[in-house]
Amino acid sequence: MTATAGFQETNLETVPIRQLGLTIGGTPLEPLLAEFEQELVNSGIRRLKPRFYLSSEWGVPFGTIAVAIPFYLAHPQLTSLHAQRSGFVEGLSRWDILRYLRHELGHVVNYGYRLYEQDEWLHLFGRMDEPYQEEYRPEPFSRRYVQHLPGWYAQKHPDEDWAETFAVWLTPGRDWRSEYVDWPVALAKLEYCDRTIARRGDVEPLVTTAELDEDVSQMDLTLAEFYTEQNTEPEEFRHHLDAALRTIFEDYGRPEDRSTAAERVPASSILRETESQVMAEVYRWTGHFPERTQRLLRQMRRRADALKQVYPADRREQVAIALTALATALAMTRMQRGEYLP
Repeated sequence: MTATAGFQETNLETVPIRQLGLTIGGTPLEPLLAEFEQELVNSGIRRLKPRFYLSSEWGVPFGTIAVAIPFYLAHPQLTSLHAQRSGFVEGLSRWDILRYLRHELGHVVNYGYRLYEQDEWLHLFGRMDEPYQEEYRPEPFSRRYVQHLPGWYAQKHPDEDWAETFAVWLTPGRDWRSEYVDWPVALAKLEYCDRTIARRGDVEPLVTTAELDEDVSQMDLTLAEFYTEQNTEPEEFRHHLDAALRTIFEDYGRPEDRSTAAERVPASSILRETESQVMAEVYRWTGHFPERTQRLLRQMRRRADALKQVYPADRREQVAIALTALATALAMTRMQRGEYLP
């Protein structure tokens, strides 16, 4: 592996993150950000100059024009480690990183020009002082909101609604007028965004503060501590899934599918192998956070092991589909009712 500038690979998990020598310069993020800055200029945003830095997660501190990028995107080894530990990477590819950057720039534009104080913004998006709830229950496929990041993220808060609208507007080559022609509320938000950037793109921003929140150079946790902290939320799913699992798997030594003599494979293996993909897709279509889906799948895996469950090796595709459908149904139930099972 070719080491990126400044990155120290020795004892990755045992030294403070701030001592890993992580920077944007000299990494694949550097040319990508240069490309993105040109994208802003091409869209008409010429005076607002965001500052990019590495932190624990994506974000823009309120009242600033500073964009935090997850530190693990600064080196492929860290990205791989994050995927292993968390199961879900926000920015796994060039295209995906640009999606998140466009969203975060929506916050930058909002704060830089204080759009949230304007009457039309308030009418279209709502008040910034509305409660910001981590646990939100989206209405899938609602035509009042655009679709950009997974999980129906625009429905989380007015600030996120604007950021998602801006991201759709900003995406090169996206014909948002045609795409949202039958979505009058979402289209009105996009038209407002278009008018607003046309008026303010060449105007100096009202806010130029670039104060950083948890810069990577200040992160005292080691990687081991960081990922332990990320997974300290108490387990909430404690219902028995035996009946549901038995509709998908067989108990060892008791074959039910007599149409195949294929080797029987441990059920836990497919739960492990499909975990990342199921987490991502369930989040995309339900809003059920990936870390929750991960805990759900791992509890299913432990229970399948306890029951000594297996499946025919030549039925892998059918089993994967069934597992995804089950996880989606459980996630939707929790999103709408607050619990997985009655």
